[in-house]
Amino acid sequence: MSAKLGSEPPMSEAQSLVQKNIRAICDDFDRDYWRQKSVNHEYPHEFVDELVDGGWLGVAIPPEYGGEGFGTPEVTVMMEEIAAGGAGFSGAQAIHGAIYNSVPIVNYGSERRKEELLPKVASGDVSIQAFCLTEPNAGSDSTSIETTAEKDGDEWVIEGQKIWTSRVDVSDYAVVIARTTPIDEVDKPTRGISMFLVDIEDAVSAGTLEYEKIPKSASDMVNSFEMWFDGVRIPEDALIGEQGNGFYQVLDGLNEERTVVAAEAIGLGELAIERGVEYADNREVFGRSIGKNQAIQHPLAAAHARLEGAKALTYQTADQVEGGDQRAVGARANMAKYLAAEACYEAADAAVQTHGGFGIATEYDVERYFREARLTKLVPITQELVLNYVGEQVLGLPKSY
Repeated sequence: MSAKLGSEPPMSEAQSLVQKNIRAICDDFDRDYWRQKSVNHEYPHEFVDELVDGGWLGVAIPPEYGGEGFGTPEVTVMMEEIAAGGAGFSGAQAIHGAIYNSVPIVNYGSERRKEELLPKVASGDVSIQAFCLTEPNAGSDSTSIETTAEKDGDEWVIEGQKIWTSRVDVSDYAVVIARTTPIDEVDKPTRGISMFLVDIEDAVSAGTLEYEKIPKSASDMVNSFEMWFDGVRIPEDALIGEQGNGFYQVLDGLNEERTVVAAEAIGLGELAIERGVEYADNREVFGRSIGKNQAIQHPLAAAHARLEGAKALTYQTADQVEGGDQRAVGARANMAKYLAAEACYEAADAAVQTHGGFGIATEYDVERYFREARLTKLVPITQELVLNYVGEQVLGLPKSY
């Protein structure tokens, strides 16, 4: 785990409590468990059930709705521990949506909707794991989405296609982003977009929603899907928040999410370094431990140093997300994600190289860490877009896109 190598940032009593409890849960799931989940492309139901029993899927839900009421500093610790404890990035992502997809309901949902759903989410009886934003023709350019929602009496009718929506197969509801006003009828492309809550089973049973798994090479435990909405009908109050302001509602949680994703990447990097050091200590070549060779030591040490720097910025950002200057926090959250992904990738690469030919053998796990580390440079925002953001928002350079 992360405490074995490197330092721990200063933590509050609540953060220390979260770390202790999550670490105890992770200790019950060994390398073989995670390896088999990855090889078999299976969702880690047993691990998630343990988190449910401890009330951890309601970590960000207010106590009045049955949750723990923790904020970004505590969730940051939780997700780093899960990744570092053996689950890696994929294992952390298995519950990422369960935590954050209910936040729009907390912030913008009607009181009736909150009272109806949030206690069930906190208890694990209801899952809101799927977030439907990306489309074949609208990836990073979210304002170009073509999925529409039109009012028909007291219902909304959704038409369109989504891609790269994760965890649909383990979700009861999906948060769907759709255009409610055509882009050529709004004064800014960010307007006229709304957020909806869709009952997946109801839509599938009605024959208006289909989805298909996308084959992929990383994040084996979390399936991703292409989805087709063909006249999906949902009640009027399935609208989350204010019509036309859905894009801004999505933006509202980006700093928190990017900070937590940075923590997940750091946890994966720490896990990779741990396995690399373990192998370097035990593997003997030419009558000596390969860990004595600087060619082995230096890449691991350099990656560790970069992880420590990224971790410091991530935890600093987590403490400032709520209540801090949002422009400054946005810059830090983006930079934390960038640095964590870069450091994570270097750590996983060093771990593979340390293992030599065994680095691509599934029994040593590091090949999975490498595939997952590569993914952290793409989601939830690419490294290039982070640099665009920093160039424009921090350095004051002209907008480049």
